[in-house]
Amino acid sequence: MKIENSKIENFRHDVWDYYKNNGRHNLPWRKTKDPYRILVSEVMLQQTQVSRVIEKYKAFLIRFPNVRRLAEAPLSDVLKAWSGLGYNRRAKFLRAAAEVIVRGYSGRVPKAAIVLRTIPGVGPYTASAVRIFAFNEPDVLIETNVRTVYIHHFFVDTSKPIGRHKLMRGQNTIHDDDILLLAKQVAEGQDPRTWHWALMDYGVHIKKLHGNPARRSAHYTRQSKFEGSPRQVRGRVIRVLAHEQLTVRQLQKELEGVAEKNIEQVIAGLQKDGLIKKEKGKWRIV
Repeated sequence: MKIENSKIENFRHDVWDYYKNNGRHNLPWRKTKDPYRILVSEVMLQQTQVSRVIEKYKAFLIRFPNVRRLAEAPLSDVLKAWSGLGYNRRAKFLRAAAEVIVRGYSGRVPKAAIVLRTIPGVGPYTASAVRIFAFNEPDVLIETNVRTVYIHHFFVDTSKPIGRHKLMRGQNTIHDDDILLLAKQVAEGQDPRTWHWALMDYGVHIKKLHGNPARRSAHYTRQSKFEGSPRQVRGRVIRVLAHEQLTVRQLQKELEGVAEKNIEQVIAGLQKDGLIKKEKGKWRIV
């Protein structure tokens, strides 16, 4: 997919202009280049709103100011600090990542993408984010806001083939691999770190004006309702067990209104994820 230079320049102007005047310049993770702190922020921001992350991020770094402190901490302490963010497996992966970084890389977060992806919980997106925001490497990434920007500006005509995929009206057939090809072309000559900050902020703006164009992506999934969901029960179970060991019956008393069957299902999932274990008839954090 080749875009005319004039269209690219106009697009860059729109993105930079918005960022200059309306960018979220004071986000705490934008005030550091520390790879550990960037890694923490990126793991926290996965599937979680920025507004919920800000205070948790600050408090987490007070409790675990560097990768060694996190690697040495009991999982129960990490989960306590994580409480309220949800998706507790992320906390477990982050602590495991810290252990690997301390043991295998002398406490220094590696820069190479191929190495970053071997670290627990670090997938392609997080690896690129660390490379871009910590090291200012000329990489590109896609997340929901970046995807929104490119789809809104460059994938308008659904009657024409885009990249290797033909778009059909009303179908979610815009693939990230096509967006990445375009993103690499557009990012040439731009400062990687600030360019991606600008794209993300501009994407938030686009959503407010036009809904969410990213729904046309083949990779779009609607997040399930949190209230009353197994995710909510998982979080409540973790919060309780972070302070004491309990039987299923005792947990049910603590979690008033949650059926014992639902608690048992959640416990099975948490055990499978390696977050809790049973000892002498009671459940506790690993």
